[in-house]
Amino acid sequence: MQSITTRDLEVRFAGKTALTGLNLDVLPATSLAVIGPNGSGKSTLLNVLAGTLDATSGTATTHGCTPAYVLQSTVIDRSLPITVRDTVSLGRYPSVGLFRRFGAADRSAVDDALERLDIADLANRQLHDLSGGQRQRALVAQGLAQDSAILLLDEPIIGLDLPSQKVILEVIEHEVADGRTVVLTTHDLDDARRCNQVLLLDTCAVACGTPDDVLTEEHLRTAFGGRFIRVGDQLILDDPHHHHDHD
Repeated sequence: MQSITTRDLEVRFAGKTALTGLNLDVLPATSLAVIGPNGSGKSTLLNVLAGTLDATSGTATTHGCTPAYVLQSTVIDRSLPITVRDTVSLGRYPSVGLFRRFGAADRSAVDDALERLDIADLANRQLHDLSGGQRQRALVAQGLAQDSAILLLDEPIIGLDLPSQKVILEVIEHEVADGRTVVLTTHDLDDARRCNQVLLLDTCAVACGTPDDVLTEEHLRTAFGGRFIRVGDQLILDDPHHHHDHD
């Protein structure tokens, strides 16, 4: 049984192809890193899997659940009064509904997510008062609180402080160990190597498989052209910055 499948998936915007011909199978209890240059279709794929964007043709199926989708941390409007606990609690509303009161299981899920992201002591702080790393941990905690079998993460640790990176990477490992499927986009080859599978995109799939099979110089050259450098035995992407105009 697959956790995620796509068949001949294609997405176009105003006549421009963002993603095409994608056939993908992701098993439960595995992690998939999606890597590629800007405009390669990484965020487009996550949005289709999350149900926030319709495919132009083909299919994308998340079997048996609605995924939890965690975006990159953004600047919060200071006029919006929302605490860290409120933010994490939003992850329960897809299952509870907007007008039902939280039960013990909902409160437990929120408390557990706060603890796992090491932000329980920040629960009553205003979200806009936090550092970027703390805000991102709150958003990942919101995704965990949803308690979905599939977790989608868009560049979850880019630009964060090292403690926040460490906490989030450990959470990803624990989610997979607990039987969940994690799909994350990244520009970091080391982060991609941590995952069970890697999908290298450049609008279409350049390669998909184990990190050793996918992250080869030949495949990276196909996807990134000259936008990486070799330092000894290490390949380093020279494409670190990322935008979200249907990337």
